[in-house]
Amino acid sequence: MKAFTPVFLVVGTFSFAAAPVAQTPTGFPFTDEDLNYSINWPGGASLGEAHLHARRSGANWKFELSLDAGVPGYSVGDSYRSETVPDFCSTSFDRSTAHGSRATQERETIDRDRATATRQTVSKDGGKSEIPVPACVKDALTYLFYARTEFGQGRVPAAQDILFGGLYRIQVAYVGAPMITVNEKQVQSDQATCTFKGRNGDYSFDIYFARDAARTPLLVTAPFALGRFSLDLFR
Repeated sequence: MKAFTPVFLVVGTFSFAAAPVAQTPTGFPFTDEDLNYSINWPGGASLGEAHLHARRSGANWKFELSLDAGVPGYSVGDSYRSETVPDFCSTSFDRSTAHGSRATQERETIDRDRATATRQTVSKDGGKSEIPVPACVKDALTYLFYARTEFGQGRVPAAQDILFGGLYRIQVAYVGAPMITVNEKQVQSDQATCTFKGRNGDYSFDIYFARDAARTPLLVTAPFALGRFSLDLFR
């Protein structure tokens, strides 16, 4: 279950088919946004839900992702929050995770002028450390939203280091435009494979984006030992 944590979390250029332009686009980055997902076993049985939010804060953005899932005897309750300036450089990233009996809380604060991130563990014996980061580093959650704006401009987001407790290299590749089922309807999507280098090797997952102006994430799939799990958008 711990592997759900980075699942959202998302070189070169390509041309997407042009999305129909609505007169008044909705969703990120045009308006605040609330998206809801079902976390599913292979075969479709639901494990729980995930919720993705975007809120304007003046010219800046606040993003949030929460996951609530589990099987008998083991639960997962995670929450991620990030704040970013208009060019998607992160200013802070908060993580609260509960996997079974293990719970952690961390806050990472980015000093762009010094190109450093300060990591603070929120606990009785909490530690504090500082690591060098790119001057415009993106945390894992912010990167998802940044990627959507790149896709909306017909580009694959560039490979780069993202912040998630440490720095991890992420690369995105455009796969194709498959038809997928969303809320019992067939829709055409744009599929991207995200690969990042973790502590135990490379890890990949797929995101299927709508062809709307917001490039709404419709589906996320990732392989695990028991099969391919998914996060499915529901309205």
